[in-house]
Amino acid sequence: MPEAVGVIQTLGFPSILAAADAMVKSARVTLVYFDKAESGQFAIAIRGAVSEVNRAMKEGLRVAEEVLGGEVMNHYIVPNPPPNVVDVLPIAHNEVSDPYRV
Repeated sequence: MPEAVGVIQTLGFPSILAAADAMVKSARVTLVYFDKAESGQFAIAIRGAVSEVNRAMKEGLRVAEEVLGGEVMNHYIVPNPPPNVVDVLPIAHNEVSDPYRV
């Protein structure tokens, strides 16, 4: 089954936490990456079937914008990323995310 990667970057931690929570609750996706970006920004990445990532991203973006002071800085979906992208960037399933893989 083709997988996709979805990435959201927000200003402030509460909005990225709300987005991550909404994404994993709204679709069969796995959170594979979280980190601080810059200037109070945070980023997350999810993996899953293309249709599931599309649904999760829509919900995550909606919820992140609803958080008081929440602001989505960037977001993107990569359907069917090639292996060289997955191997180089921190978006692959890993030992931390594997127990939650759906």
